[in-house]
Amino acid sequence: MSAKQVLDGPALLQKIRRIAFQIFENNFEEQEIIIAGIHGQGFALADMLSKHLAEISTIHAVPVEIKLNKEVPYESPVQFSADMKTFEHKVIVVVDDVLNTGRTFSYSLAPFLTIPVKKLQVAVLIDRNYRKFPIAADYKGYELSTTIAEHVEVIVTDDVKRGVYLK
Repeated sequence: MSAKQVLDGPALLQKIRRIAFQIFENNFEEQEIIIAGIHGQGFALADMLSKHLAEISTIHAVPVEIKLNKEVPYESPVQFSADMKTFEHKVIVVVDDVLNTGRTFSYSLAPFLTIPVKKLQVAVLIDRNYRKFPIAADYKGYELSTTIAEHVEVIVTDDVKRGVYLK
């Protein structure tokens, strides 16, 4: 099956910028926000959101990478590219490219529930609405209704192929 492009590069960047503005609007009183992206395209998206926040606000947005085994997340601990103390008493926005069932988000959010945080929010570029876990996105770029068998691929790091593809 060939890939069908759902969003092209400029449309994708527009969605990312809009999410950055929404994060700013909901957290304008903050001096620092942690933008924690799930390894891969989620972290690439978190990095882009951090840069857009720096352009539009005085908020210091710190991109942090979350590493976990997406296939069997309960078998190994979630790891971060920053010390857990970094997250204490901060607003944390956990970011991934696609929200399918909510399983990956559920496991990546768990460590934040063991420390004092100001606010914990979720941002996704694509929300597919196939919930098996009670996760809802506070910020979403695009809602996409597809069959469960279809695969959504988001590419934010490649200028030539940048976009959202349905396979």
